[in-house]
Amino acid sequence: MLSFLLENWSLVAVALVSGGLLMWPMLVGGVGAGVPPNEAVRLMNREKAVVIDVCESAEFEAGHITGARSIPLAKLEGAKELPSNKNLPLVVVCASGMRSRRAVAQLRKAGYEKVNALAGGMKAWREAGLPVETGAR
Repeated sequence: MLSFLLENWSLVAVALVSGGLLMWPMLVGGVGAGVPPNEAVRLMNREKAVVIDVCESAEFEAGHITGARSIPLAKLEGAKELPSNKNLPLVVVCASGMRSRRAVAQLRKAGYEKVNALAGGMKAWREAGLPVETGAR
């Protein structure tokens, strides 16, 4: 067995690297790509999910999901606007989906169990033709 590993070290290295890359999303919080807009709507309508928009204030005012709570990513930790019930489903959204993934990891660390990022962010929401509200809330 040891001689096989030594003779085929390059194959072993490739197998370890590819396995590590496959495991990476689970190791960094299991956020993955998030939920598509239609699944987010289902969560909002059937499971009473709370939408948390982690965009900056100007981005939020330019367009956000109706009923979303504005909590910029930098102010997310310990924000009073977060629901006190940590079992309530949350849909986290930003402009493109990048900040929302970081927010999901933060919220999971804070004890929220059912947290999903909106895949593609507000861009995907708009492309799906779903309603957008403008102005501050």
